[in-house]
Amino acid sequence: MTQPPSGILRRRWLTELLPDVAFEGWTDAAARAAAVRAGLTQGERALAAPQGVIDLIDGFFDDAQTAAQAALADTRMDTLRVPDRIKAGVLAWLAALEPNREAVRRAASRGFLPWSAGPALQRSWKVADMIWTAAGDQSEDYNRYSKRGLLAAVLPAIVFYWADHPAPEDLDAFIARRLANVSSVGQRAGRIVKPVLERFGKR
Repeated sequence: MTQPPSGILRRRWLTELLPDVAFEGWTDAAARAAAVRAGLTQGERALAAPQGVIDLIDGFFDDAQTAAQAALADTRMDTLRVPDRIKAGVLAWLAALEPNREAVRRAASRGFLPWSAGPALQRSWKVADMIWTAAGDQSEDYNRYSKRGLLAAVLPAIVFYWADHPAPEDLDAFIARRLANVSSVGQRAGRIVKPVLERFGKR
């Protein structure tokens, strides 16, 4: 798929910015310095990231999501149980973020906390949608939204845990526990919500 000019410019900008983010954070000053090194004009900066750093953070996570999606396309999902497909999706996303783990830690302070709730929710939802779609979910009813919503709700906790460099087996166990928890919540909610929706749908 051909990348739009804004995406190409944002990638150039991020290539210069990411090495500094680990030390300086996602700051306006670091972004300006990186834009200069990338040779971006003011107009190109406005096209690449009209909202500045927030757009650059979104672009960073979008790139990781695209990389994870490509990796999952080469995974034999049909040989895995559904919970294992979701865990594989989460792990693929974290693997795509791995080269810039400190940048993720810095982004978490701006993009996953309550004062950035809007961007955080949108970002988590996009990742959850990618993972469930890669897992083969094609539901169009309330299940589609409940599955993605429940997964999106636990992604920030998983990211925070992963950012502290846990052992691989500990990370695997942590993700499995979180997914088991939201699965049980979803099953209980489904037993309550589905009959209500079906009742109203018949009226």
